Amino acid sequence: MPLTWLDRAGSPLLALLFPDDCRLCAGPLKGFPRIPVCASCLDAPAVNAEQHYCAACRTPFLNARPLNEQGLCRLCAAGFTRFDAAYSYGNYHGGLHGLIHLFKYGRMRPLAAPLGRMLSSALPRDQVFDAIVPMPLHWRKLLVRGFNQSHLLAKELTRRTGIPTEPLLRRRRHTAAQAGLSSAQRRANVAGAFTAGSDAQGRRLLLVDDVFTTGATVNAAATALKRAGAARVAILTLARTDRLQNVRSLQSDSPSERGATE
Repeated sequence: MPLTWLDRAGSPLLALLFPDDCRLCAGPLKGFPRIPVCASCLDAPAVNAEQHYCAACRTPFLNARPLNEQGLCRLCAAGFTRFDAAYSYGNYHGGLHGLIHLFKYGRMRPLAAPLGRMLSSALPRDQVFDAIVPMPLHWRKLLVRGFNQSHLLAKELTRRTGIPTEPLLRRRRHTAAQAGLSSAQRRANVAGAFTAGSDAQGRRLLLVDDVFTTGATVNAAATALKRAGAARVAILTLARTDRLQNVRSLQSDSPSERGATE
């Protein structure tokens, strides 16, 4: 017996008998949605509104004072970046932080669709790429989490842009969590953690991840792709953390630490 009529009748009844609240704002949800987040919270994250960007890593700034005469931020001018450009949808706080946290740690895979829409809107339309490369997880972390959030985002981006997703990167070793580490410690933690094959040779690649923090992880991944012969590597993430905090972390690093991790 078909269950379609039961589905139509059951969802409002279940919502009435077992009301659920939005996981972000605690407001009541309408109907019985697949994602326990209200429409307002899904639409709340705003794009970066800053008008000034680093010419290399595309970090947004409120004014041009953090940029040198070549339009480079302090980190790029110091030679810490190995990628060609970096794009992000918004800042890692408020509603966007909440959505990413639910997606990544709450294991809410259906959030890949609305987050993929945000990610797609952050990609400049004048840029051409041959493949989308998801940030890989080590097999041990993948076993614990059950999925790679970057791969789900990459597949959503493929669906919206037509650019194929190709797993060109591999994690050759397990790394400690980056949270709580200084900038120098982050670079040391992921140095040499990635490897890429000859399929990257001569190609324009878009590396996709969820959050851009200090850039240590994406930088190590971009280094592996460039060593494998990639012609260009750009980074696309949903969010960026506060750059002032990252610069303070960099300023706390000693020169000897910087040289040892590059």
